[in-house]
Amino acid sequence: QVHLAESGGGLVQAGESLRLSCAVSGRPFNSLNMAWFRQAPGKEREFVAAISWRSDITHYAESVKGRFTVSRDNAKSTVVLQMNDLKTEETAIYYCAADHLLRPMRDDGRADYWGQGTQVIVSS
Repeated sequence: QVHLAESGGGLVQAGESLRLSCAVSGRPFNSLNMAWFRQAPGKEREFVAAISWRSDITHYAESVKGRFTVSRDNAKSTVVLQMNDLKTEETAIYYCAADHLLRPMRDDGRADYWGQGTQVIVSS
C-alpha cells in the first residue's frame, strides 16, 4: 500500500508563494509518476501538475503555467509543488497523487493513490 502525506499548506496573501511537499512511502518512489490536484469549495477536483518518475516529463494546467513548478527528489521519496504569484481563486485543498501511468492523471484525473490533502488559502 502506498501512503502519500502532503504538507506545506497554509494562509498566504495574493501574489505570495507557497511550497507544498508530498512524502511517499510503501512502494519504490522511482516507479511512480506523481501529480498534484486541487479542489476548491463547491468545485470539482482539477489537475494542477504532474511529473514522470524520471523527471523527464512535466505537465501543467494552463492556469498555472509559468507560476507553478513541480519537482521530485527520488532519493527522499518526495514531490514538491512550488507555487508562485498565488491568486485568490486558487484557494483549495491540494492533493498529491501517484500512479504507474502519467496520462490518466493528466487527462482523466485518475490515480491509484491519493493523499489526504493540504489546505491552501489565498487571501486578497
